[in-house]
Order: sequence, then C-alpha cells, then structure tokens
Amino acid sequence: MKGILAFIACLGVSTSLVAQSAPTNPAEDVKRVAFTVTEDIWKDSMYMETGRPVRWSYDHGVVLEGITLLWKNTGNGDYFRYIQKCMDHFVDKDGNVRFYKESEYNIDHIKNARILLTLYKVTGQEKYRKAIEKFRNQLRNHPRTKEGGYWHKQRYPWQMWLDGLYMGQPFYAEYSDLFNEPGAFNDITRQFVLMEVHSRDSKTGLLYHGYDESREQRWADKTTGRSPNFWGRAMGWYGMGLVDALEYYPAKHPGRDSLIAILNRFAAAVQSYQEPKSGLWYQVLDKGASKGNYFESSAACMFVYALAKGVRLGYLPEKYLAVAQKGYKGIQQQFPEPTAKGGLNLKGTVSVAGLGGEPYRDGSYEYYLSEKVITNDAKGVGAFLLAAGELSIAPSQRNGKGLTVLLDQYYNNEWKNGARTHYVWNEMSNGGYSLWGHIFHKQGVKTDTLSEAPTTAGLSKANIYIITDPDTEKETAQPHGVTAQDADAVYNWVKAGGVLVVMQNDSGNAEIKAFNRMTERFGITFNENSIHRVQGNRYEQGALTVPAGNKVLPKAKTVYIKELSTLNLKSPAQPVLKENNDVIIATALVGKGAVFAVGDPWFYNEYLDGRKLPATYENYQAASDLVDWLIKEAKSK
Repeated sequence: MKGILAFIACLGVSTSLVAQSAPTNPAEDVKRVAFTVTEDIWKDSMYMETGRPVRWSYDHGVVLEGITLLWKNTGNGDYFRYIQKCMDHFVDKDGNVRFYKESEYNIDHIKNARILLTLYKVTGQEKYRKAIEKFRNQLRNHPRTKEGGYWHKQRYPWQMWLDGLYMGQPFYAEYSDLFNEPGAFNDITRQFVLMEVHSRDSKTGLLYHGYDESREQRWADKTTGRSPNFWGRAMGWYGMGLVDALEYYPAKHPGRDSLIAILNRFAAAVQSYQEPKSGLWYQVLDKGASKGNYFESSAACMFVYALAKGVRLGYLPEKYLAVAQKGYKGIQQQFPEPTAKGGLNLKGTVSVAGLGGEPYRDGSYEYYLSEKVITNDAKGVGAFLLAAGELSIAPSQRNGKGLTVLLDQYYNNEWKNGARTHYVWNEMSNGGYSLWGHIFHKQGVKTDTLSEAPTTAGLSKANIYIITDPDTEKETAQPHGVTAQDADAVYNWVKAGGVLVVMQNDSGNAEIKAFNRMTERFGITFNENSIHRVQGNRYEQGALTVPAGNKVLPKAKTVYIKELSTLNLKSPAQPVLKENNDVIIATALVGKGAVFAVGDPWFYNEYLDGRKLPATYENYQAASDLVDWLIKEAKSK
C-alpha cells in the first residue's frame, strides 16, 4: 500500500526516526496506527491472530470503522481497498456470508453489516445488498424481552447488555435511513431507552454492564435485574452506539431528542469519573481507589470518540470537547508504543469481559480485574482509530462554524428509483458529493440543499451556494432554465456578500447557453466546448499542473479534470488557472461577495475517494483548498 507508506513519509521525518519518536497529534497518530493495522499485524486482512483465520467477529468491524473514517478524512483509496478486501473474504458473489448464521441470534454479528452498507453505498454491488438483507432479517426475528428489547444473544436469554446497543442499533438506523423505513426509528429509540431505564444508577449516572429481565442469572440483582458493576468498555460501547445511531435519525423524529438527552446524561457521568490527573478512566469506573484497578485503553478511546463526535454533530455542549481532549492526552501518554517499522502499537486493552457463560462470569469487581490485558487488541485499536480520527478534525471545526453551504437541486434535478441522484450530498457512489460534503463538515460548515429556484428568501440562509451541471432534456423531462428573475436574485445575493460556486459541465452534458445569463452578470461565460478528452485510463490526458502560489488552490500541485468547458472572461472576473490560452478556473469579486467558476462538476466522489485516480492526482487536496477559500471569502463578508 504505497499510499499509506507515503503518509508516513509526509510526516516530515524518515520512517526510522518516526519509529523512535513519541506520538504528537491525532492526525499523525491515526495514520501510524493504521500503518500498524494494514502493513504489519493484519496486513493480509484475513487474520486477526497469527495463523488463525478471522471469523465473522465484531472486533474486526470496529477496526474497519476506524479505517473508514480515516479514508473519508484523507481520500486515500488504499484504506478503502483494505476495507473491501476484508469484507470480500466473507461475502461471496451471491451475498452469502461465511461463518454467519442467523439462527444463532447473536447481536454482535450485526456490527460488521455497517461496513457492508458502506461498500454497497460506494460500489452499488448487489452482493453487498443481498448480504445486508440477511442482517436486517435477523433483527426482524431476533428474540426480545417482554418489553421489546433485543436479547444480547440467544444463549443469554432475557438479557440486554450495553455492548449490544453498539452492535445492533447503528446498523439498524443507517439501514432504515438508506432504505426508507422511518417507522424503525421508534424501535431503535426503544432499545436505548430500555437500556438506560434498566441499567442507569441514579446516584452516579453510570450504567451497569447488563440487565436480566428474568432475574434468573446469578449475577443479576433479584430486585433490579442489574449486574453488579460499571465496566468501562461497556459504557463506551453504549456511548458510541448513541452517536453513531443519532447520525441517521430523521431531524423531526421525537426519538432524536430522547437519545440526545440520554447522551447528555451519559456525557455528564463520563466526565464525573474521568481521573483528574491522567484524564483517563478505570476498568471498573467507580472504584478507582480499589486495589488492582487500572486505566484501560479501549474505554478511554470510546469515551473520547463519543464525546468528540457528539460535540461535532451538535448533540453535546462544547465543554465536552475539552473532556475528550484531556482524555486523548492521557491516552497518548499511557498507551501508544512506537514500532520499529514506523507505526504505533496500542497497549492496555482488556481482552474481553462478559456475564454468565462457561466458565461462569459473575460480574464481580474481582472478575473484571481477572481478564487478560493485551497489546493491539482489535477493539482497542479500532476505538483508538475512531477517537484519533474524530480529534484530528476537531481543531478545524471552528473555521466554518456558523456557515451554511447550499447545494442546488433545482437546475440539477435528476432522479433515480424515487430519490435524487447525481451530485447530491448524501450519495456515496461515483457521482455523489458525499466526500466533498465531508470536507465541508470537517471545517464545521453545515450542508443543505435548495430544491427551488433561487430567491432572496431561499438564499438568505446560505453563505455559500453551489450550482453544478444544469440539466439538459436528456437528463430531465422538463429542465429548469435560468430566468432573468433567477439571475437577478443570485446577483443581488452575491453583491450583498454571498459566495457563489458554479461548476458547469462540457458541451452536450449540461445546459450552457441559457445558464450563461446568470454567470455573464459576473463577467464569466462558459464556452460550448469540451477539452481534456481522456481515452480509457490515460489519466495524463486529464492532468493539470497548479502553479505555486495559486490563491485558491495553494496546496494541490497536480489535479485531474476531464471533459470540461473553458471560460471567457470580462471584468470583474479574473483567471485563477489557465492551460495554454484556455481559462480553466476563474473568480470574480462583486460588491461584498465572490464567485468561483469551473467548467466541470469536478469534486464528485469518483475523483476524490482515491479508488480510481492514481495517487499522483491531488483532487481531495484541491477540494479541501477550495473549501478553505470559500470559508475565507464567506467569513470576510
């Protein structure tokens, strides 16, 4: 994986020096741990322990969740290929999943299906959809408590564990969002509410590991059904489950507020039991002064991830970011260990902890301290990747805080199977803008859409407005053309301080002539032509060099753009990037506002996600550069 090796080199020091250095910041740490995962201990992705084939196991999925976040944060396609290779070890061409049996009714087995959802969204391969349906079907048939809570496993009847909320509910929520099952969110809400009702201690705010509705287990209190202790990682699973499921909740679903309230109570308890000096948390959370207790790495990483993501998505107050950062600092000082190859190992993860079973686990304080503590346990490594991934983007959240970018879905108004498609925020396949949206989100900018013609009222909530690829009649039966009223509304909005982004297309693939009525107001006319025609995989035909000192793209050096229309400019427009005598990119300053224009949709996933383009082309960096410039322009107004 040359791209991953290149990340190590990009840190500014040789790999031999990296191996001896202490961890420095989350962005570096996450790449170094990912290097250990993908290039060292689990390089071929088929083994989690030397000589032992990996089973369909949730801990593998936690690692892959961390790698998925790193892929989105960097656009490095090597990370995606690693994820796909891991899952393709299990999923055959007909969607059958090796080692998985629905009849076991083990909630842990649902976890990895979230990775399958990602693969399906990105690739559209039907085998992933078929596999996904097996896990959705398990949830339909999974045994439940009398109140409707999922049993943790069939062999653990009538029991709900904190762990299970992470294993099942984020998949359930993401599936329901993707395949339009809004009613399922009532059931998802019920799972979190039941778990809190039955496991939360009113005095400490902490959650007991498990609950037995039947009160038959030896570990269960005969009155409450609760297990006797507060295990750190169990609460970590629950917190991660909350923030991951909430991300897919309909904005107006009443359960969303219920889960946010639970998350806030969870966060308050986590903060209360953070050890003040180290910033860490104990294996048994409320017994820090007791003999044998110790700081445990996976719980700390999970708490940091849940708090940081909760703040980023607006579920938690800003004060909890400081709690997460303090926790991460403690993690850095206690658990990472440089490797000879330039990566990082993660120490201090308890290998397992459960309730019941054979030999019997009684949930006592002594039991939780008896389980082995190991280095590079997948659950700890995965949680570290998630925590470091979240904190690596936390500093940039303030850059665009308070700004909103609107994406046009009026001039570009394509539909497929009852849903909008092609250059839309929530689409992860080749033609979507999900990664560009993620780049905006990394900077704290809110993304939204405008499905009507631009008006003063419609644009009033936007700081940035993106129009891309206006439809032709072959794309939409009745495409919306630009009217004089539209052009006036957009011009006046820009003049008052708005930042307009126009990403046209080449002749034949977009409506250009009528659309120029709008852009001509800013001195920009799109030519009805098509340059950079690329034959097959001859990517060099679409290569474009960005000169040093470019005011909009200061960091990207070589980019890829194909089949685009060129620009003719008049004042106040100015060229930003030219090739020979052709203007490729232009900007214009009008009144208090600004305009950016290019003759291609350009930053759709196919050319940002690293799966297709050679690593030579820095389109992900160019998209990041443009977002930086748009934020700067929007804030300056």
